[in-house]
Amino acid sequence: MNGITQSTALWYASRATGVVSLMLLSIVMIIGVLVNRQGRLPGLPAFAVTGLHRSLSLLSVAFIAVHVLTAVTDHYVSIRLAAAVIPFTSAYLPFWLGLGAVALDLVLALILTSLARARMPRRSWRGLHWLSYAAWPVAFVHSLGASPDLRGGGLRDLAIGCALAVGGAVVWRLSQAVRATPRAKRAAATLARSQRVPHPRAGEPPDLRPDPSSDRPGRVTLR
Repeated sequence: MNGITQSTALWYASRATGVVSLMLLSIVMIIGVLVNRQGRLPGLPAFAVTGLHRSLSLLSVAFIAVHVLTAVTDHYVSIRLAAAVIPFTSAYLPFWLGLGAVALDLVLALILTSLARARMPRRSWRGLHWLSYAAWPVAFVHSLGASPDLRGGGLRDLAIGCALAVGGAVVWRLSQAVRATPRAKRAAATLARSQRVPHPRAGEPPDLRPDPSSDRPGRVTLR
């Protein structure tokens, strides 16, 4: 500890915040992949999932900001602030740090579009939000190339665990999408089911008994 100087402290801080940022981004990615159309996860209501996803996203942004600032402030290597935003302009490890700048730009684009979501068309916002799925692999490759610490020991196992967790979530989501009924067929099935339901006669109260054919518990159908 007596040998730690200001420069080495910044170096360790940059490495540590980079590892934590990778872990947080992996968790955010997993939650985003696993959330279904209703914005829910098994055992959690929609508002809890949304709040958890937002809080972890903001926390990961905070760690990324500290990671970038400590790397730029550290004079052990020369990294300009512009190189953290403009890809492939760094004199030190230009390719690997360029990937980090790309990931940072994608995250910044997500933040800005999220803040302007109320003023943007929903289709445009959703299209830009898909950038989040590109930010994680770019950040992961940047971490492996820029940090030799992730290539061995416990940190290598941590990186492998993050990759396996994200990959498993993606495979599960793709399998669910393959088995899901296409939207056109769902609409046709709903229309056909509604046409089979007889309407009540004039002057008769509707029958509000539960529909046994419904796949949703507690759903009632007018008979």
